[in-house]
Amino acid sequence: QVQLVESGGGSVQVGGSLRLSCAASGGSFSYLSMAWFRQPPGKEREFVSAINRSGGDTNYADSLKGRFTISRDNAKNTVYLQMNSPKPEDTAVYYCAARAGWLYGSDGKQYPYWGQGTQVTVSS
Repeated sequence: QVQLVESGGGSVQVGGSLRLSCAASGGSFSYLSMAWFRQPPGKEREFVSAINRSGGDTNYADSLKGRFTISRDNAKNTVYLQMNSPKPEDTAVYYCAARAGWLYGSDGKQYPYWGQGTQVTVSS
């Protein structure tokens, strides 16, 4: 059973930066495609970014391209989300998700494994 634990959330000011981490255990990390989702207060969960097993291909929500960067370190069983120039509308609980295989889509239903989430609050 794959277990995911997010860290790195907290408060950040507009124009700052923050890096989220998600550590995986209980499975072969290099066989997992990984993704980040978020749920803003009072809103539905939404796709942020995804990365394939090798880290060679990535996918982003259109509104976040250029500000957020997803990466992974298979030696450390960890996926990262670098958040640059965050905006107040980026305030949300951020979730890490995983699925076996090469597909790294934006549909949360494709991911059977989820972390508990980490809160990110962006203030102006």
